[in-house]
Amino acid sequence: MKRGLSVVILAAGMGTRMRSNVPKVLHRLNGVEMLKYVIRAVRDLKPVKTIVVVGKQTENAIKEALRDEPVNFALQSEPLGTAHAVLSAKGALRGYKGDILILNGDTPLITTETLKGFISRHRRARKSLSVLSFVAENPYGYGRIIRDEKGQPVMIKEEKDLSPEEKSINEVNSGVYVMDKSIMSLIGKIKINPKKGEYYLTDILSIASEKGIPCGVFNMGTEEEFHGVNTKEDLRKAEQLLRERIISYWTERDVMFMDPKTAYIGPFVKIGPGTFIYPNTYLEGNTVIGSGCTIYPNVRIRNCTIGSNVEIKDSSVLEDATVEDNAVIGPFARLRPATIIKQGAKIGNFVEVKASTIGNGSKAQHLSYIGDTDVGKGVNIGAGTITCNYDGVKKHKTTIEDNVFIGSDTQLVAPVKVGRGAFVGAGSTITKDVPEYSLALSRTPQKHIKDWVKKKRKKR
Repeated sequence: MKRGLSVVILAAGMGTRMRSNVPKVLHRLNGVEMLKYVIRAVRDLKPVKTIVVVGKQTENAIKEALRDEPVNFALQSEPLGTAHAVLSAKGALRGYKGDILILNGDTPLITTETLKGFISRHRRARKSLSVLSFVAENPYGYGRIIRDEKGQPVMIKEEKDLSPEEKSINEVNSGVYVMDKSIMSLIGKIKINPKKGEYYLTDILSIASEKGIPCGVFNMGTEEEFHGVNTKEDLRKAEQLLRERIISYWTERDVMFMDPKTAYIGPFVKIGPGTFIYPNTYLEGNTVIGSGCTIYPNVRIRNCTIGSNVEIKDSSVLEDATVEDNAVIGPFARLRPATIIKQGAKIGNFVEVKASTIGNGSKAQHLSYIGDTDVGKGVNIGAGTITCNYDGVKKHKTTIEDNVFIGSDTQLVAPVKVGRGAFVGAGSTITKDVPEYSLALSRTPQKHIKDWVKKKRKKR
């Protein structure tokens, strides 16, 4: 029978060295709180429970930030160290009997693959407690893995307690542990560190080893995965490492970047092969880009689904919208939430679309606002067209059926419907439904006052 897994993420610290009122784990990398990277890494492990340990100062902010995440919370009543934080999750694990993975909320670069490998090795070796270690280029400041003459791990020793010989050890503690539920009782036996007044989880390895409990230390992963964030400089470095990792990942999958240093790709974005991305682009949130697309400079796309062979031209902003295959957006276009641009449609310069569907092959090429509107296929919307959807109290819907021609500088006062194949003359204000295949005009007669300009000048 497969053993269950629960996860405890330590996130109680405020992070005083960050010099910020924002809890440390809520500082953002690539626009996403660092704690969410850790949650995303463990989510694919399919844990029975994921418990986030919060402190009194951080509780409200973290719960609000994670309101949509599948996690439970445990409160560490006092900041008394990492062992105390783990014990704070004991109540949330009541009745649970499987393995427990413990890791820190300030290591946002940890990967699911490394965690899977670590848990697998722990189980294959039949250990009750395992520590994930790595080799540090400069081990200063890390807890070192101390092994006996047989190479068996016996303790984790902090920098200040190392002998001169031990300071040369470069195998260090990552802060990631996996253990049987039985080890929780041993954590309660950890003694307070008299110098710091805290209970350190690192002491669990020596306690378990002394009792003859099967322990393992597995050297896995890369040093950058365990880059902890304690200062703003650490945060900057983590963001740089993350961006480089993301760009490398997509480059290997046939996504082309004109200037990788100025492309900002979120960690949850997906991009199809053959897509070309120009400088100074921002792809954020849960955006999905199809294959063979071209994303031009100064474009920002957030939480959008973009089809294949789509062009997003310069300086366009797209949020919570859908763009289907072979469409063209921009330059200087804005797609607001709940917008759907169908196949082959074109939204041109200085056009804003909100909560509307633009049908197959339809075009709005210049200087228009389309809000709360259903546009059929093959429609031409002329320059300066406005759907007047708001009456000061509520929004109203406009419907433009297939193959309609809307002349320039037209106002469509919703609620209103323009029937299939109709033609609306330029400069019209449409307040009533237009029948199919009709011409709609609402212009006042043009008149000329002879010599009006000459008379006005004489008065001056």
